[in-house]
Amino acid sequence: GVRGGLNTSSIVFEMQNHTRLYFDNAATTPLLEAARLAMQPHLENEWGNASSPYALGRNARMAVDRARAQVACLIGAYPDEIAFTSGGTESDNWALLGVALAHWNTPKRHVILSAIEHHAVLETGDTLRELGFEVEHAPVDDNGVCQPQSIENLIRPETVLISVMAVNNETGVCQPIEEIAVIARANNIALHCDAVQMAGKMPLDVTTSGADLLTLSAHKIGGPKGAGALWIRRGQKSKALLRGGGQERGRRAGTENVAAIAGFGAAAQIARENLESNTAHLSQLHERLENGLLLLPQARISGAGAQRAPHITNVSLSGIRAESLALNLDLRGIAIGTGSACASGALEPSHVLGAMGLGREEAKASLRISLSPQNTQEEVDELLQVLSELINGKKP
Repeated sequence: GVRGGLNTSSIVFEMQNHTRLYFDNAATTPLLEAARLAMQPHLENEWGNASSPYALGRNARMAVDRARAQVACLIGAYPDEIAFTSGGTESDNWALLGVALAHWNTPKRHVILSAIEHHAVLETGDTLRELGFEVEHAPVDDNGVCQPQSIENLIRPETVLISVMAVNNETGVCQPIEEIAVIARANNIALHCDAVQMAGKMPLDVTTSGADLLTLSAHKIGGPKGAGALWIRRGQKSKALLRGGGQERGRRAGTENVAAIAGFGAAAQIARENLESNTAHLSQLHERLENGLLLLPQARISGAGAQRAPHITNVSLSGIRAESLALNLDLRGIAIGTGSACASGALEPSHVLGAMGLGREEAKASLRISLSPQNTQEEVDELLQVLSELINGKKP
């Protein structure tokens, strides 16, 4: 052994992958071939620093600029409004804290978050409270929709920021961002929108959404993990969180992850080019999946009465423990989620389902099935068959 450390030569890491069918695309997506090819040069020969003035550095800079334009195209933005980050979590943190810090010496110290936001938003709200801001959560209805009136009821003269996600990551329920944006604009309040689960799955245009800041993540659209972006509308006040360099126009210090950014750009371009066909395919699979699920005893689709994204289904199977069912599916080579991947292992049931009025037992009986354009009708049919066998045959 090695004193005071690990003798890594004696450690064997065994990669186990018996997954045949993958239905947890809201957690992460397989890396697209186009993204892998875009990344490869920057992991091999083109390893320059994008801030360096010589050829290797200029090549890296060109790759970052190309990706910035590709990501901007996906959401109808100007390239200079895109700031690259390490992922959706950092973008959410920066969106909230950046706006709050920009108004530090003003009376505007009140923030409104929807009750169903990702933990990256809700826990940043906790940080804002520690910094002396007042943070309130806007409720949702039984379908998981944060109605514009719920937001309007909480607005005060001191309100500086509203944060409402575009598509909920656990239920797929779409939020009325454009209507909320009208209210925010009328009251001169910044609106942040976590669009991680909407981008690449549904049409998304920042010129019509009305938001002022928008969060994106590469690995939800076939890009690599470790890359994301925050879109900041021109003129929107926001302070940098990471300091110590002039990268990202002085908004986010740190040497750019060129390979990951290049992969993000390629994935964004594929998502934009294939948006119409992908959305149609996902919608067909979604309908087939839910029609099959509703044949199972006591199945209930969360948010069924609301507009939902075509790739996420949250189903509650009364009397079944979702975690046990997911483990049994895994043994059959089928990967599926029981909620947000970021909160997996949590003993508490989903805060999203709780906000929608589901009881603890019903929330613990909920599975999240999330599709990708790579999934097929045959795969959906096999999932439904195996689910039926597990529920009706040997109860997990």
